[in-house]
Amino acid sequence: MRILITGITGFAGSHLAAHLMHTTTATIFGVARHPDRLPRELRRRVTCLRGDLQDTACVKQVLADTEPDVLYHLAGQPFVPTAWANPWETIRLNVLPQLNLLQEIVAQKRRVRFVSVSSGKVYGIATPDRIPFREDMLLQPDNPYDLSKVTQDLMALQYFHSHGVPVVRARPFNHIGPRQTHHFVAAAFARQIAQIESGLQPPVLKVGNLEAERDFSDVRDVVRAYALLAEKGIPGEAYNIGSGRAVPVQSLLDMLLEMSSVKITVEPDPARMRPADQPISYGDISKLQKQTGWQPEISLKESLRDILNYWRGIVAAEMSVSAGE
Repeated sequence: MRILITGITGFAGSHLAAHLMHTTTATIFGVARHPDRLPRELRRRVTCLRGDLQDTACVKQVLADTEPDVLYHLAGQPFVPTAWANPWETIRLNVLPQLNLLQEIVAQKRRVRFVSVSSGKVYGIATPDRIPFREDMLLQPDNPYDLSKVTQDLMALQYFHSHGVPVVRARPFNHIGPRQTHHFVAAAFARQIAQIESGLQPPVLKVGNLEAERDFSDVRDVVRAYALLAEKGIPGEAYNIGSGRAVPVQSLLDMLLEMSSVKITVEPDPARMRPADQPISYGDISKLQKQTGWQPEISLKESLRDILNYWRGIVAAEMSVSAGE
């Protein structure tokens, strides 16, 4: 078995590689624009190629060099505020690489099990009659990021229908965990707490909309679902991945504050508010469970503890480097 992971140096990509390292004997390849960012613990089993998947010549070479049996496509621009600031760049970064991969798979007549990682955000507008989101619902994107993921999702379906590419569409809802950047809510809270505990900032934590309710899962559970879908998912089908419940962002903050060693004041920050922010979002995960037997295993509290400890380690390392200078 030969596996290719795009975006392997990213948050979910690196966790997926770690999961596959410990559960398979497969030969694992990755491709990224900056392969030197691959976590050190993955380098003994992963061959990471340098490449930009927007370049058709690069895609052709990567597929020829790796000859994958399974391809997990995770590369892309994942941040909604960035999409608002530069819609076209997000659409290009999220759509063109997948198009190039699918085109070249067809051109090379390769039989590749293709896991297209879309997003639970493809459902967009949440109304009482649409919650929880189900895979057969109308996709109604309400921001440029959602639009880019809808395009990816439907493109994958089109290549299944038009060319018979065995594509499985994964629609993960919000996933959190160690190594996620501070642009995302749980990591943003944890990083600020770690900096406050270390005396690097006043004991005031800046927040955005705390009333939003989201479907939060641990990234390590999510990548297990990706692996199961590669093995057991029905080609052409879409599958929600999540906890199956909505949790207020306020609850995440409360749990993290309880884990802190210092007293912290919370203040709203207008800069952290989004132009459009759905009040609630969560998915029906029964289709995934029925098809693969997947169940989430890591509790939200455990995820948050791991995230906070990760950022405590990052802040301590940064302080150590500064002290050395």
